[in-house]
Amino acid sequence: MRISGDVLALPFDGIDTDQIIPAMHLTVIEPSGLGPHLFTGHAELSNRLAEVPTASIVVAGADFGCGSSREHAAWALLERGFRAVIAPSFARIFLENAYTNGLVPVVLARSDVEACLRARSLEIDVDAESISTDGGERFVFTLDPVRKTFLEGGGYLRYLHAKIPAIRTWAAART
Repeated sequence: MRISGDVLALPFDGIDTDQIIPAMHLTVIEPSGLGPHLFTGHAELSNRLAEVPTASIVVAGADFGCGSSREHAAWALLERGFRAVIAPSFARIFLENAYTNGLVPVVLARSDVEACLRARSLEIDVDAESISTDGGERFVFTLDPVRKTFLEGGGYLRYLHAKIPAIRTWAAART
């Protein structure tokens, strides 16, 4: 799988889930309806998003997605058209929510993130676990091998759904 697109550069540490999707918009229980409210909880983030409406890759500072455990943050990013987030680190629960919902979470060294922040566009080769910048720089990263399979199918629930026929076959053979 390849993800290529323009960069939304957010060079700030500690972007939390309330800044990603403010609590007042958490009125849905399905992953739709949140995209228009992405980053409306923080003026600087909202302004940067407005400057790059075609962005599909977020590049941010450390501890991205800290705060609450709501998966609405990943949903809002995905619905707005983002397919990956690159940062030096992620809050643990956001990282789980990203994998679960098919949003590619890329951890890079801070110096590599800074190079990605300067790029206008990036290409992420998820299979090869590498990133190429529009300036010709290349970086490698590592995804969790089990969770990586979730990304290929669009998230954990789709991954599980694809396994239902095999589970039924296995269960029928034991009945």
